[in-house]
Amino acid sequence: MGVSGTGKTSVGQRIAALLGGEFLEGDSFHPESNIAKMSAGIPLTDEDRWPWLETLAGLVGSWDIEGVPTVLTCSALRRRYRDVLRTAVPEPRLVFVHLHASFEVLEARMQTRADHFMPASLLRSQFETLEPLEPDETGFVIDVSATLDDVLAAAVVAVAPPGTDPSGQDSA
Repeated sequence: MGVSGTGKTSVGQRIAALLGGEFLEGDSFHPESNIAKMSAGIPLTDEDRWPWLETLAGLVGSWDIEGVPTVLTCSALRRRYRDVLRTAVPEPRLVFVHLHASFEVLEARMQTRADHFMPASLLRSQFETLEPLEPDETGFVIDVSATLDDVLAAAVVAVAPPGTDPSGQDSA
């Protein structure tokens, strides 16, 4: 989870591969209307987000029922958005990894990427919307100002099931 530009996709893909799980890129499930709004620099409303979040919850819930570890990347900026995901996969099986960095670091990253519909102009609204994980939410905050390898190492350790080594091998 986290605002745009934190590397959710890069980190999520690698975590899923290392842990032998499925990867779901939340942005790929946005309806065209959401993508059009964001591309035009218009922030999404809760009404825009609910169907998208319910779709994501259904997907991770079905994988969870089948016992398949799943890594989902999405902003999940507000607690109530995370609550929708929790309806499908209860904690502690659901773990949030909040990728975070300063506005300046992320704005600079976003200004150099050309392959995403989310403009840097919406970053401020995401920071204003962000509700950090609360103490009763299962999750970890990782500073993404570090190298991708360092961020990935911290994220894998955070989400690795108990009794496993971060490389995905059984430690028992």
